[in-house]
Amino acid sequence: MQIIDGKATSAAIRQELREQTAAFVKSNGFAPGLAVILVGEDPASQVYVRNKARACEEVGFYSEVHRLPESTTQAELLGLIDRLNADEKIHGILVQLPLPKHLDEGELLLRIAPEKDVDGFHPCNVGMLTIGAPAFVPCTPAGIMELLRRYGIDPDGKRCVVVGRSNIVGKPMALLLMAANGTVTVCHRHTANTEALTREADILVSAVGRAHFLTADMVKEGAVVIDVGMNRDENGKLCGDVDFDAVAPKCSYITPVPGGVGPMTITMLLKNTLKSAENRAQKL
Repeated sequence: MQIIDGKATSAAIRQELREQTAAFVKSNGFAPGLAVILVGEDPASQVYVRNKARACEEVGFYSEVHRLPESTTQAELLGLIDRLNADEKIHGILVQLPLPKHLDEGELLLRIAPEKDVDGFHPCNVGMLTIGAPAFVPCTPAGIMELLRRYGIDPDGKRCVVVGRSNIVGKPMALLLMAANGTVTVCHRHTANTEALTREADILVSAVGRAHFLTADMVKEGAVVIDVGMNRDENGKLCGDVDFDAVAPKCSYITPVPGGVGPMTITMLLKNTLKSAENRAQKL
């Protein structure tokens, strides 16, 4: 059994990004720019946004954080997105989710110019991903594909099972595995006998957000297990969807929580932002 080290892989990619960014700035005279919009006081979101700003600084990007009060209106947010869409310094725009209940997340994500949608949530990018055309891919599934690639795990011809069908992880994950020639099954809360399906998986991705949901009897010998969950157990300790201690001995590869998929998400956001800046430089 080998542990897939997302922390080390992420650090290696960021070093590559630092070098690529320096070369980009030298030849184009401007740095890739990322703008993050944070509404309200959600503590987890505050941490994520701080980490994103720090990551931008680390690789040599320009970054802006727009911290707005909980009371911000839909019209004010749409106005801010319009300004950032028109701002030449900004190549990626990210609205930190979740948003306060009174705001319409769908309308806001739709307002971000698809070429600056580095989260890969705009219907244009989702549609491009579905037909296999170049697009910005949501960062967590993109990070998982990068981990598989760097660990020499090829989905081609493999049985791949994704547990969870969210727009952020489950659905794009299934599309990416299919694009890599995996045979993909998606399980969700209406799936009958999920255990029978997960036991067939060569590559098993769990993204349900339930602590220790995936137990040893749900995994076949030699499977690759990717844990996307970020939960707290009964003692308040950070854990994934996978009962790691019981499942790990059965796996050929497994991601830990923390230190597995998590570190890759912001790194892939940086990768998407650099790509957006490169696209802009070509147009100029």
